[in-house]
Amino acid sequence: MIIVCQKLLKNTKINGITLYPFIFIKNPEDKKNRVLINHEKIHIRQQLELLVIFFYILYIAEYYYHFFRLKNAHLAYHAISFEREAYAMEHDLNYLKKRKFWSFRKYL
Repeated sequence: MIIVCQKLLKNTKINGITLYPFIFIKNPEDKKNRVLINHEKIHIRQQLELLVIFFYILYIAEYYYHFFRLKNAHLAYHAISFEREAYAMEHDLNYLKKRKFWSFRKYL
């Protein structure tokens, strides 16, 4: 995991994004935001489990499925199983130590 502060995120609503093996964060002070970093670390684990490329394929497929179903980009994003798991468990800083393989499946 490599944390990078990214000015490209400056004018977006995005605080952080994970593109294996990098975690890009908007604000340098967010390097200390344990909840945000944990959320992004959960995405790193998900990406590794799906050999990275399959994560992105499924992520995009789920997004468009939910987008066409819900007709709302924000709701579609929050309906993605990978995001549901990460948001649900981001406050549990020990989650990755006990997380089972492919745990995102229970959020489908």
